[in-house]
Amino acid sequence: MRYAIEAHGLVKRYGKTTALDGVDLTVPEGRLLGVLGPNGAGKTTAVRILATLLRPDGGTATVGGYDVVRQAHRARHMIGLTGQYAGVDESLTGTENIILIARLLGMSRADSRARAKELLERFALTDAGGRAARTYSGGMRRRLDLATSLVGRPRVLFLDEPTTGLDPRSRTDLWDVVRALVADGVTVLLTTQYLEEADQLADDIVVFDHGRVIASGTSDELKARTGNLVLEVRPQREEHLDLVIQVVGDIAGVTPVLEGGQVVTGVTDPAVAPAVVRRLDDLGVVAAEMSLRKSTLDEVFLSLTGHRTEENPTAKEGALV
Repeated sequence: MRYAIEAHGLVKRYGKTTALDGVDLTVPEGRLLGVLGPNGAGKTTAVRILATLLRPDGGTATVGGYDVVRQAHRARHMIGLTGQYAGVDESLTGTENIILIARLLGMSRADSRARAKELLERFALTDAGGRAARTYSGGMRRRLDLATSLVGRPRVLFLDEPTTGLDPRSRTDLWDVVRALVADGVTVLLTTQYLEEADQLADDIVVFDHGRVIASGTSDELKARTGNLVLEVRPQREEHLDLVIQVVGDIAGVTPVLEGGQVVTGVTDPAVAPAVVRRLDDLGVVAAEMSLRKSTLDEVFLSLTGHRTEENPTAKEGALV
């Protein structure tokens, strides 16, 4: 298997703060790796190192076979990068933004205009190409930003929380664009705090927390590791909650939690559900609601880290991590 991105033992420190603490990553060519983690987990620092914008304090990394420190110039020819916020020049039109990047990459005027026309069509921005970018909606700016990152036809694309602040429809539109890029053979590393985004797009997922990779695998593999099923039980009478917690815990072999008036726990064996029903029936406890469903990535993340993606109590304000 050929890897478009390889990183081994990456370390980066900002004073006394360790942003990356020995991170290993591998991304096969033509696949999308989703990097999950809360603010301060180290996702952006990893992207900045892999995109040759930041030197690591330890470890090695290659993109397209080129070392990101010793062969940074060659690596950059393989890379496209879209950050958390649209980096377009708002005083320029959509067409002018793309032409500017093309000219900086050494393309002729004619080729620059042709590339701008091609990308505006691809990202459904043709009608807005002659307007200043400041008149664009948030979703349009993100599409233009992504278009500019593709001017040089990169084989590896870094998307650092690209849908931050977008409305649901704009986010879905951008997902379709990303899927098309992967279908064209582009390798993508996507950082995100949106668990649904990783579930929808990623071939493989790594979970960052406190500067380390704490889990990796496909979405289904990660869910299976922490209990692929979730049992939810709500008793008809609230005073029976403690009894339901005891029964579910005894049968499932794990300590359930109480969420919104219902008892919730991860299970690996679907036979747990009818066993709980029988035990409750023996005790005269009526379940008003009971469900057995697949776990979500959010529940997987909570199980792995002890907190949700938007939470990181140890992250420092303004840290570039």
